[in-house]
Amino acid sequence: MAEAILSSSSRTISSRPRLSPHHFSAAPRRTKSPTVNSPSRIPGIHCQAAKTAEAISQKKKKKSRYEMENLTTWLLKQEQAGNIDAELTIVLSSISLACKQIASLLQRSSIINITGAQGTINVQGEDQKKLDVISNEIFCNCLRSSGRTGIIASEEEDVPVAVEETYSGNYIVVFDPIDGSANIDTGLTTGSIFGIYGPDEQCLVDYDDDDDDSTELDQEKQKCVISVCQPGSNLLAAGYCLYSSSVVFTISMGQGVHAFTLDPAYGEFVLTHEDIRIPKTSNIYSFNEGNYDLWDDKLKNYLNHLKQPGSNGKPYSGRYIGCLVGEIHRMLLVGGVYGNPDNKNNKNGNLRLLYECAPMSFLIEQAGGKATDGHQRILDIKPDQIHQRTPIYIGSPDEVDKLITYLA
Repeated sequence: MAEAILSSSSRTISSRPRLSPHHFSAAPRRTKSPTVNSPSRIPGIHCQAAKTAEAISQKKKKKSRYEMENLTTWLLKQEQAGNIDAELTIVLSSISLACKQIASLLQRSSIINITGAQGTINVQGEDQKKLDVISNEIFCNCLRSSGRTGIIASEEEDVPVAVEETYSGNYIVVFDPIDGSANIDTGLTTGSIFGIYGPDEQCLVDYDDDDDDSTELDQEKQKCVISVCQPGSNLLAAGYCLYSSSVVFTISMGQGVHAFTLDPAYGEFVLTHEDIRIPKTSNIYSFNEGNYDLWDDKLKNYLNHLKQPGSNGKPYSGRYIGCLVGEIHRMLLVGGVYGNPDNKNNKNGNLRLLYECAPMSFLIEQAGGKATDGHQRILDIKPDQIHQRTPIYIGSPDEVDKLITYLA
């Protein structure tokens, strides 16, 4: 009988699966009932779990092909982080809406017959295109309807426009509705440029009065002009929208430069370029060399130097788009230097300080580049006039420094 019991026990033990020593040693601990205040087991488990969770969070997640962050969501995150306030979020959203409308019109311009000249001349003495006038109206309407804009200053307007009190806010927005409008009829690169200044004293002027033709601005209008004429260093935000093979909305609020590409499938600007940094040097230069004989000899010497083979046996590559937005966009991504200097016919250059040079200089500096008029930083220049012009040299920091040595 005893032998039968032993035989049965032997068969039972031998039929059990083989376990490692760790399993055997762990078994007795599992049979015990741990006390609530036992420090030997519970803290160890929690610590290990915390370490595992931390390791997983630090591990870079693979981004889904369908995962995207649109401009609206990104702006709301900036607001939650305290980088901007709710009113500036609304202003920027209204500008992005204007850019979407303009992009749509540009794509259909030949179809709906809005190419060609308008038959009018703007305050700078330039022939206006039909889309210059239409785009200016779109920008103004979107900014007015935002309810957060107090003063609107456009390259296409003679004087700043004050938003009527019912819809008025505090921000001052300056913009060029269509940059490079000469490229419209041939379907080449164009863009919009904007800058946003902080709240100032409210400027409410009735521009429908009969005295609009007066050559002298009254006291209220003068106050409006003064509040707009601020140096670029006062900018709270600046950006541009590129209309080309893709529509790209690029923006800076003083904390880096970010670009959003319009996804036509959803009608949304999607974050595609985060924290853009301009290359320190590049072998690309962009000048309208048709004016070569009108330039200073120092500048000519600089350009002649660029055309000589360098240490790699190659000269610099000349690129000229005829659209400031296109020039700046390329430079942000691949580097280079752009120049629109003064010449014998235009002592102050061709570009407007308030609407073009200051916002673009703000963007370039935020990306690590430099912008100068040849003597001083562009953002330090305080405009005396709404449509004041200035020479500009802008781009990669090392390339701008090299140019300055020739101009000094």
